[in-house]
Amino acid sequence: MRIDFTKMHGLGNDFIVFESATAAATLTPAQWRMLADRHRGIGFDQALIIEPPRRDGTEAYYRIFNADGLEVEQCGNGARCIADYLRLQGRSQDGAVRMDCPGGVIDARVPGGGQVAVNMGVPDFSPAASQFDTQGQASPPYTLVVEGEPVQGGVVSMGNPHLVLRVADVATAPLTRLGPPLERHPRFARRVNVGFMQVVAPDHIRLRVFERGVGETQACGTGACGAVAVGRRDGLLADVVRVSLPGGDLTVRWPGEGQPLWLEGPAEVSFRGHIDL
Repeated sequence: MRIDFTKMHGLGNDFIVFESATAAATLTPAQWRMLADRHRGIGFDQALIIEPPRRDGTEAYYRIFNADGLEVEQCGNGARCIADYLRLQGRSQDGAVRMDCPGGVIDARVPGGGQVAVNMGVPDFSPAASQFDTQGQASPPYTLVVEGEPVQGGVVSMGNPHLVLRVADVATAPLTRLGPPLERHPRFARRVNVGFMQVVAPDHIRLRVFERGVGETQACGTGACGAVAVGRRDGLLADVVRVSLPGGDLTVRWPGEGQPLWLEGPAEVSFRGHIDL
């Protein structure tokens, strides 16, 4: 089977994008892991598979597979890359694209010039949305024990689960040590993305994310959204925040409770190719 693909990235958070419902249905987790291998495959954080629309008024349905081969619900930078891909294919109207995915319907603004904004919906702070067991803790911050150490953080769903920890400096944050055990903490039924957030100012944070099924990435769109949502709920952040990640800056706009959150940043094509399986 031959797969034609487009390699894209948002601030170094990289993807393969292709249109093949057959491939999505037939590839095994081992094959996804092979394709994700940066030495023997194509290399990616996530694979994005575009399928025909499943709802009226949408341009496409897309699915997301992490580098570990497992399917997930949502991907913010991936959504921005899908929107730009559809624009390049002539499938957007007046710079607007409506898409559908396991995490729900996504509206995007694609004016060109490399910037893409997506409506990521309303942040959901209910533990059930992140399939998180509070163990009787009534309200955040929640305390989890990992490697015998208590860790406090906020939990939010952006269509996928996020645990956000506040740190003094992301450069020295214990991401390598705490990221893996927190990602697989037994209190999260479907694992969790772990964000380490440094508040620089009300309109600026620094962030590193240990992504579920991938590890640390150059950027994480839903991670940026989740961090701003938690920081804003805690009264630390303004309604427009610059999020500085290892790969560059994203902008998150969230007016507040009950309102949709918008994520904006660059999306770029790296190259196009094909691979035979």
